[in-house]
Amino acid sequence: MSDLPIIFHPDYVAPLPEGHRFPMPKFALLKDRLLKDGVITTDQIYHPGAPSSDWLELVHRPPYVQAYQQGTLDPKLQRRIGLPWSAALVKRTCTAVGGTILTAKLALSRGLACNTAGGTHHAFPDYGAGFCIFNDIAIAARVLQQQGQVQRVLVIDLDVHQGDGTAWIFRDDPSVFTFSMHCDANFPARKQTSDLDVPLPVGMEDDAYLHTLAQYVPDLLSQVQPDLVIYDAGADPHREDRLGKLALTNTGLYQRDHWVLETCIAAGYPVACVIGGGYGDAMDDLIYRHSLLHRAATEVFRRHRL
Repeated sequence: MSDLPIIFHPDYVAPLPEGHRFPMPKFALLKDRLLKDGVITTDQIYHPGAPSSDWLELVHRPPYVQAYQQGTLDPKLQRRIGLPWSAALVKRTCTAVGGTILTAKLALSRGLACNTAGGTHHAFPDYGAGFCIFNDIAIAARVLQQQGQVQRVLVIDLDVHQGDGTAWIFRDDPSVFTFSMHCDANFPARKQTSDLDVPLPVGMEDDAYLHTLAQYVPDLLSQVQPDLVIYDAGADPHREDRLGKLALTNTGLYQRDHWVLETCIAAGYPVACVIGGGYGDAMDDLIYRHSLLHRAATEVFRRHRL
């Protein structure tokens, strides 16, 4: 197969409190939009399984993994996650992690692959936060390292929120370099220390954002020389995002994703993509913003004949 691999899993919609607006069904809607617009075909879609507890515990502490899976997590820790527990949400969460692991493996063999979920970078070893339960980015890196498929990993995190959980997990580990470019005046209030943090001012627009990004990524690739890049392409820097505080347009998001992928692939580094955050009241608009990653990836994949 000569098309970009797309990893998809269905949504498992958990009951939410009245008035809660977290966009739970967006993964299936994203897949449907990509198919409808002809960005992908069904032949490109891979369906992941859930990871074993052993894989989750490469990053997360066993008592936390077990308590969350069994529904016995302390209520205070459950509230910190921001989503009510359900067996369906456990399945959805674990399948998303499996999707990022599969995305990373396919990226190694094909050069570039995209998940339709993932980017839960606020999860720490023993607790979740900010709608993030298990840190799929960290787990994928650890699984591939354990299996001897990679040694050095570069995380490029362009979600509007700092990847604090990922930064903390790899804080003393030189084999994984964490780069986070995010809005400084945004969640989390208490930032962790990534290997490289680039805090941005509220309201930054396309040109300034892209210029800032271009100052860092080429040098990081040369410095780290990773076996794999994991790219968190959050759509929440968009000017209409409910939780964003930056001011990128659709064009800016597409140019960002295309430039990151083109820069990495042209330099010979495989990239595994996850969609990261994105929050909005107009679901169709939000889904389109998330789809920009896959549109850019398809263009880069075909251009380089991967």
